[in-house]
Amino acid sequence: MRPTHSEASEARGLAARKAAARLLAAVIDARTPLDGLTDHENGHPQYKALDLRDRALVRAILVTALRYRMTISGLLARRLEKPLPPNATALSHILHVAAAQILFLDVPDSAAVDLAVTHAKSDPRTARFSGLVNGVLRTLARAKQDELAAALAATEEAPKWFSDRLKTVYGLDKARQILLAHRHEAPVDFSVKSDPALWAEQLGGFVLPTGTVRVEKLSASVTELPGFAEGAWWVQDAAASLPARLFGNVNGLRIADLCAAPGGKTAQLILAGAHVTALDMSKTRLERLTQNLE
Repeated sequence: MRPTHSEASEARGLAARKAAARLLAAVIDARTPLDGLTDHENGHPQYKALDLRDRALVRAILVTALRYRMTISGLLARRLEKPLPPNATALSHILHVAAAQILFLDVPDSAAVDLAVTHAKSDPRTARFSGLVNGVLRTLARAKQDELAAALAATEEAPKWFSDRLKTVYGLDKARQILLAHRHEAPVDFSVKSDPALWAEQLGGFVLPTGTVRVEKLSASVTELPGFAEGAWWVQDAAASLPARLFGNVNGLRIADLCAAPGGKTAQLILAGAHVTALDMSKTRLERLTQNLE
């Protein structure tokens, strides 16, 4: 019997959701950096096995699930008679991946629920909880219009210890602004080899006082932007570019760059004429640094 169109689509979608749950586990449980896991050349094998469209979906799910983790946790907890046991991490990740789609992404609720249930059934660790996954997510989908706004207003997207520390250091108002900012997609900053004004025009951004080019929202993926292929610029947060600038004239100096990946500061120092030894504890991230410099 031939699979239906729905089943074929479900199979394609399932690979992306499984990858998202696997990578979420790596971030949450193993504290692995997300940028390394989703690197197109040296990232997680399950991520690299996907096509570019599914990779973009996986990254959107992961960023959303992490950005709104506390809100998602609270809304899921309302639908559980008791907390999940500590060893039920695989089940938790399936629920968070689906909830991120239901609450925040342009994915049909039915697709998010069905794929999560199928995912749960396919994993021996979660197969017996497939009914729970179905019930929790369907009630979440029905209630999101009534509950989401209030949950967002009442929730801080940070662990309590971190939130408390922000309030101690910055005060209640400033800490609240910082925590709210965590919910917004950050602009993309570029360090350029030369002529920041030209590249600001080319990329659709503007030049910061430090010489960094900032783009509020990219018009295409980074690899498709003008200047990428010839290495005219690299993605680097404006704040991250400051330490290398503060060294002043480094021409001819020998500098060790520790925790160097993905290589932004290394590239700055090399461009300024320094002889740089770049080190990083992560083999994957070091491979990414090497590729970026090439």
